Amino acid sequence: MSNPQQLSYTKEHEWLSDAEDGVSTVGITEHAANALGDVVFVQLPEVGDTVTAGESCGELESTKSVSELYSPVTGEITDINQDVVDDPALVNSAPFEGGWLFKVRAAEKPEELLSADEYTAYTAG
Repeated sequence: MSNPQQLSYTKEHEWLSDAEDGVSTVGITEHAANALGDVVFVQLPEVGDTVTAGESCGELESTKSVSELYSPVTGEITDINQDVVDDPALVNSAPFEGGWLFKVRAAEKPEELLSADEYTAYTAG
């Protein structure tokens, strides 16, 4: 399993892209997608909602369980991926590409985010 080097990661298994024009993309990692099993339902925040770093902002339901989705940053939701709402399996098949979840205009990037290498080491243990 390879974690893209250009992304930052949380210990709750979300990833965050570097901001483009102040907006970052958020998704869950391949590690999380594999642990969840087949995702069958995705509940995302709505455009315009404010999310807070480390707090729940949605849910992912799989054939195994329901998991909370946590925001890696504090900010305003600018876009959601309607494709994953319509086809939740994208979270499993393409967690770092088509399976992204939402975009957020963040005030700042938290310092506690992990690099790809740190996240790989974290999930190996």
